Amino acid sequence: MPNAPQLTTKNLAILSDQLGQEALLVHKYSHAAQAVTDPAIRSQLFSMSDQHRKHYDTLLNYLNSHQ
Repeated sequence: MPNAPQLTTKNLAILSDQLGQEALLVHKYSHAAQAVTDPAIRSQLFSMSDQHRKHYDTLLNYLNSHQ
């Protein structure tokens, strides 16, 4: 985006923290899904991991569009 507003240091810190939290959730839900044997629970955990991966990707794309 050529006219994207600059992000403040505070906003960059918030985005960085949120990216870290989303990455952690992706890892935790994926790891938990691999540890359970119940197919319904496993499916739900993988779904939650995928949702947080989408959040992470959205935040990263937003950040990249403001560089």
